[in-house]
Amino acid sequence: MKILLTGAAGFLGSHLSERLVLEGHHVIGLDDLSTGSLKNLENLRDNSNFTFIEHDVREPISLEVDAILNFACPASPVHYQADPVRTIETNFLGIINLLHLARNTGAKILQASTSEVYGDPTESPQKEAYWGNVNPIGIRSCYDEGKRAAETLCFDYKRQYGVDARVIRIFNTYGPNMAIGDGRVVSNFIVQALRGEDITIYGDGSQTRSFCYVTDLVDGIYRMLTHPEIQNSPINLGNPHEFSMLELAKIVIEQTNSKSKIVFLDLPQDDPKQRKPDISMAKLVLNWEPSIELSAGVQKTINYFQSIV
Repeated sequence: MKILLTGAAGFLGSHLSERLVLEGHHVIGLDDLSTGSLKNLENLRDNSNFTFIEHDVREPISLEVDAILNFACPASPVHYQADPVRTIETNFLGIINLLHLARNTGAKILQASTSEVYGDPTESPQKEAYWGNVNPIGIRSCYDEGKRAAETLCFDYKRQYGVDARVIRIFNTYGPNMAIGDGRVVSNFIVQALRGEDITIYGDGSQTRSFCYVTDLVDGIYRMLTHPEIQNSPINLGNPHEFSMLELAKIVIEQTNSKSKIVFLDLPQDDPKQRKPDISMAKLVLNWEPSIELSAGVQKTINYFQSIV
């Protein structure tokens, strides 16, 4: 297929670009480089099946493609809260522009949504049928509500215009190509540990996340893209094994052999206390579940950061 991938220079987009090219597709990688980096695409620089275009998805684009994967939006609170208006514009205007393109070309479109649509959940694990508990006017709303609106548009275009629109809800993901200082907990802890700095935990450390190594996630995304037909539902992609922030910090300290101390800071507004995906639908529809355990994935990620810190 000829595939348009937005957010291609980001952490997840760069891994996905490599997988798509490896599978024999021609990828047009699009990114405005506001948070992504061309260094993440270094392995594809001379590959004839990869083309890079610097472009902002808030502006329309016209291309002939067979599939569109929309990963254009910063996923780290540090970045998406820095310019919240731009964040919600990227989510809302970006998906509208890409849905127009999908409708005009007949391309299938896959929207990268997020576990953030569940907000601070009142039930666990989170199933796709759960409508969430989101603050619509909080400091995280630009991202949470932007992604929820994008999902709405995907299914409206599917119902009204027959667009083959597919939605994945991505839970916490980690691995090589994460940026130093991007604000995500795995990269924060590893960089702090390697530098011998205090490891900062927000809250008392009891809040949980479910961490999925990036290659596992990319495999789920590829299965979602290439599946012949997806029912009218988003599908959760993530690792259902739940860890507290304190547990993660101890794993990182042990594997880096760091002398860093753990310090506790105030929990940010609307920070979710729990994240755990129900992946029953992914198992049933995509025959997918993650295979890399947290300790092994963290070690791979430490090895990456040791080369750049």
